[in-house]
Amino acid sequence: MMRYHDSEWGVPVHDDHKHFEFLVLEGAQAGLSWSTILNKREGYRRAFSDFDPVKVARYTENRIQRLCRDATIIRNTLKIKSAVRNAKALLAIQKEFGSFDSYCWRFVQGTPKLNRWKTVRQIPATSPESDAFSKDLKARGFNFVGSTIIYAHMQAVGMVNDHMVDCFRYREIQRL
Repeated sequence: MMRYHDSEWGVPVHDDHKHFEFLVLEGAQAGLSWSTILNKREGYRRAFSDFDPVKVARYTENRIQRLCRDATIIRNTLKIKSAVRNAKALLAIQKEFGSFDSYCWRFVQGTPKLNRWKTVRQIPATSPESDAFSKDLKARGFNFVGSTIIYAHMQAVGMVNDHMVDCFRYREIQRL
């Protein structure tokens, strides 16, 4: 967890594959701990074709059933089917906006939202931006994208800087 926090969490992402990776992992996390998901990350990378949405969008029912037996990922049929469904919806967004990244970042006007939290308890589970982002994703056919999951996505991909102000990463991320 420390390595993830110290090197990855909150770093602005502008790569569609990476956005898709976080959406799949955050959807899989629903009801579980993030450490459980991080421990299965390599399994997810293998199972979901290195998070290539073009490949995942083509997964057949047979492939989904094989994934439901894969112990290297969370074997939840709804979450696995969601990843395939979301890959298809992501491809439609790419066609409309040129990239999924440009679509995502418009919810924060293209600039990371810089929060100034002093305690973990101050960090919200959702925000007006995550509410709007979630609502729009659902309207476009995504699922497992509630506002809490989307706020976690925004934190992970650096759309929101939620490091504590006294955390060494706060200023490092701010400079990025």
